[in-house]
Amino acid sequence: MPKYVMQGRYCENVLEKRAPFRQAHLDGLAAQKAAGTLVTIGPTKDLAQCFGIYEAEDEQTVRQLVEADPYWQNGIWTEYNVYEWIQAV
Repeated sequence: MPKYVMQGRYCENVLEKRAPFRQAHLDGLAAQKAAGTLVTIGPTKDLAQCFGIYEAEDEQTVRQLVEADPYWQNGIWTEYNVYEWIQAV
């Protein structure tokens, strides 16, 4: 199955702004992980960006997952890009 990298950017003051949406965000990620779609995801240490790796049928599937996430819907993620990725090793 194809792999995709999602690169996103967080809003300013992310720690305080994400609080009301964090549990729903984590629950959704856990469901994606259990379904085998999400390989891994996490923020950069400075909380400016996040990176995720997905295994999905196509890019549109990844975009639908990102756009359904409470962080996207509530402006915690302010922008994102999806790239098909070829895992070499």
